[in-house]
Amino acid sequence: MLPLLLSGALAIVSCVASTHIVSLPYGTFRGVPQGNLTEFRSVPFAQAGRFELPRAPRHLHGIQNATVYGASCPQQTFSALPVELPGSDNDPQLTISEDCLTLDVYRPITANHKSKLPVLVWIFGGGFETGNTRDTDVKPVVERAIVTGQSVVSVVMNYRFTAFGFLAGKEVARAGISNLGLRDQIFALKWVQEHVAAFGGDPSRVVLGGVSAGAISASLLMLDNLEGSNKLFHGAILEAGSPGSEPSVLDGQDQYNFLVSANNCSHAHDTLECLRNVPFDAFMTTVNETPDLFSNKSLNTAWRPRVDGDVILANPLLMLQRGLFSKMPFLTGDSDDEGTIFTLALLNITTNSEFLNYVHANYFPAATEDQIAKMGHLYPNDPKKGSPFGTGTNNQLSPQFKRLASFQGDLIFVAPRRFFLEHASSRQNTWSWLSTAFKNSSELGSVHTSDDAILFPKTPDSDWTAADALINFINTLNPNRPADGSHHSALEVPWSKWHKKEPVSLTFSDTKVSVTADDFRAESMGYLNEVLLEEAEGEGVVCLVIVASSV
Repeated sequence: MLPLLLSGALAIVSCVASTHIVSLPYGTFRGVPQGNLTEFRSVPFAQAGRFELPRAPRHLHGIQNATVYGASCPQQTFSALPVELPGSDNDPQLTISEDCLTLDVYRPITANHKSKLPVLVWIFGGGFETGNTRDTDVKPVVERAIVTGQSVVSVVMNYRFTAFGFLAGKEVARAGISNLGLRDQIFALKWVQEHVAAFGGDPSRVVLGGVSAGAISASLLMLDNLEGSNKLFHGAILEAGSPGSEPSVLDGQDQYNFLVSANNCSHAHDTLECLRNVPFDAFMTTVNETPDLFSNKSLNTAWRPRVDGDVILANPLLMLQRGLFSKMPFLTGDSDDEGTIFTLALLNITTNSEFLNYVHANYFPAATEDQIAKMGHLYPNDPKKGSPFGTGTNNQLSPQFKRLASFQGDLIFVAPRRFFLEHASSRQNTWSWLSTAFKNSSELGSVHTSDDAILFPKTPDSDWTAADALINFINTLNPNRPADGSHHSALEVPWSKWHKKEPVSLTFSDTKVSVTADDFRAESMGYLNEVLLEEAEGEGVVCLVIVASSV
């Protein structure tokens, strides 16, 4: 009798263990159970050498332990870090490697290849200079989705950034390796289409989301392009990032030339191949000498997506204006004070003339003096109108700080969101949010990505209103609770769609959730978008092929 009992117990253990194993055509992976989830960490989705296109991962023999987090992609060291940012190269806990194209999968512990659950694919942020798959903790939301009866699978990808992912210049364009970071993301989305079903996901129900640089990436992948990226997902969640006015790949020549010179490749017959062969530490040292988010270039970053006629066909503002983007539903939102953290490196700008000169030189070098003067008028040196907004004369870290913070936040984050909504809302379902929470938690106000704490709560007793809206959207492509009341949702306020004639946002404050008008600083941001669009039209259409959206 005892042997029979033992064999039965062993069979149960074997069955349980096998639920944490997934076999793919190129390898078999053992995940780790954590609470109500099974986590598969650091699953390779591609391989690529330095400045090479991603390609299929190598075949792996035996069962691979996907139980620990793998290496993060190379990170740029910030020149002056104003706050400790997890995920930066200043974080000693990170393991860094160029062999980093892996992803993490989180699924309910009961899920299997027959489950067909909707999928959230998440792209982390970091200014295209830093970041890793643990920056946004999606696990509590996957756990919460089980509680609400709307289970999901989540995939969080690595991708290359800084010079490794966004090298530019004529040599890069000629070699066809522009926007490698975006190409990594597209490759991961193709992996999801091919393999997420084995983890219990439904490839026909994929929502792509991201924060900051991750949201900008996701929004750019919504545009029509030669890679067909917007056919690989069906809805989007954009936290603090929208399609903006991106420069040409040829405009990155100065940074390419700097790296060539700094790495003693100037006399090489093939300078790109020379850069590929520079030892990692030496190459990384020179990358760290380029401007970063906390240098005096601020959000005019060296490493960023660029128009290449392939992944990004033309200036994104022109593409939005011409309707060359997917008609999928999307959620998009910002925190109230997006620009404050990026203005900390600019405290030496203290006069009106210095403000105007900085705006002209750093962001609008082609603008006329009259255009710059009008921007100065629309963003006056009045701390009561500056960011952090609603703080009166407080939070003046320097005489021009609140003025610059409001200008930068609008230019890079809020104005692009408005422009996208204005051109998308008439043809697809769109919703907007705004976070004014944590306004008094620091001198920076409702700082960039602080809404992460609202969208991705950490504990069961947290306010799950925003997270439940995300879960609703991932399941139904509508953030509102199901009309039939079939599933639990903490979102009690109806979230109205954004319309050009009636622009509204679901606004999260420290004390309540409400629907508010999304028309603040309309004249100011309208003018910024007008000047950007004028410059884009003056540059000419860079795209090689125009593909009409059919989604």
